[in-house]
Amino acid sequence: MASPNEPANEGPTEGAGRLPWLRTSSDVSWRLLVVFGALLAAGVVLARLQLVVVPIFIALLITTALAPPARWLERRRVPTALATALIFLGSFLVVGLVVAAIVPPVIDEFSNLGPTLRQAGNDIEDWLVEGPLGLDRRDVTDYRDGIGDRIADLAGESSGGVVAGARTALEILAGLVLSIVLAFFFVKDARTFQRWGLSHLPVDRREFVGTAAAKAWHTLGNYLTGAATIGLVEAVVIGLAVGIAGGSLVVPVMVLTFAAAFFPIVGAIVAGAVAVMVTFVSGGFGPALAVLVVVILVQQFDTDFLAPLIYGRAVRLHPVVVLVVLTAGGVLAGIVGAFVAVPTAAVVSAVGSEIWQRRTADDPRFSADIAIPAPGEDSSR
Repeated sequence: MASPNEPANEGPTEGAGRLPWLRTSSDVSWRLLVVFGALLAAGVVLARLQLVVVPIFIALLITTALAPPARWLERRRVPTALATALIFLGSFLVVGLVVAAIVPPVIDEFSNLGPTLRQAGNDIEDWLVEGPLGLDRRDVTDYRDGIGDRIADLAGESSGGVVAGARTALEILAGLVLSIVLAFFFVKDARTFQRWGLSHLPVDRREFVGTAAAKAWHTLGNYLTGAATIGLVEAVVIGLAVGIAGGSLVVPVMVLTFAAAFFPIVGAIVAGAVAVMVTFVSGGFGPALAVLVVVILVQQFDTDFLAPLIYGRAVRLHPVVVLVVLTAGGVLAGIVGAFVAVPTAAVVSAVGSEIWQRRTADDPRFSADIAIPAPGEDSSR
């Protein structure tokens, strides 16, 4: 018999019951490891199939833009195949006219980029010597020449650069052709694909899958339309600001600003910095400061007013989420990964929101609002 001062022996059930958090943590941990492993495997497979996955994604983007006018023609009793062909031919015509109007000025202005950059280097060198830093011109010149020699060495070391560039160009061309062909069939046979997919699902799941797919499609279309609209507004306003301030390379700045809209936050920062630097080289500090103010105001206007108005409730991603997925996509797959990361995250968020709403609609535990105290407020009240 144990003495009164000795602790009683704990049975296995009693001892395990004192550490419920350990069991819960272990269960959550292995589930997270399984999910992470599945995501990693999916990422590796998608990276291996990049030449197929990226054209499919681009084809979906093209389809979201061309499907509505094709359906409009169908409602006017135009056959589906003919409506699709007319929309694609009209799109090719519009794109060709835009390219013919933009490319020659861009090439002409880019031919002046070398002298502009050399002049920028001279201006920076003069500022380092004659400005508040008061550096020795010989040291600055030696450092500048060293950078030029290093760039030349790197260019000489990349002996396979021409071959790699040609291969990349062929891959881009093949991917573009594949995207156009896929987009044509997506627009033409979208309902056939939809019926085929739903027919292979249980009857009680078809309504949910159809609703989730429609929400994902609506989100993708809203993202594409919104990014293009915001890019067009920023390109016009910032291009006009650079031109009025006396900056050169206005057309390349506008093209870069439009393309940067498809890389949220990061693209806007890069395009704005380029616009300011171009103006600084051509017009000096005062005009560059004016363009910087315009860039900040335009991007703030887009973030606070234009983006919520265009995207609506279909694309709701916090800036933190945008930065994380944009960075992750860039790290995993370069510029292509950064391009597809945000719309993919928006679609996943929309489908996940639909699933969550259905799971919690009739659950009283999720119906109450959460009161979150403000910073510095006593949460015990």
